[in-house]
Amino acid sequence: MPQMSPLMWFSLFILFSITLILFNQINFFSFKPSFISKTKSESINKKNLNWKW
Repeated sequence: MPQMSPLMWFSLFILFSITLILFNQINFFSFKPSFISKTKSESINKKNLNWKW
């Protein structure tokens, strides 16, 4: 089995690194976040407790 030259290893590393970075960016930017509407947050009942020590 012939040995690969260091330049070939470096180009292979660059290729896989670029592929990994592109794959992560595509996954990151492909999802659109769903924002919570104000009607849901207003429907939550908050109880204010007055503590008397």
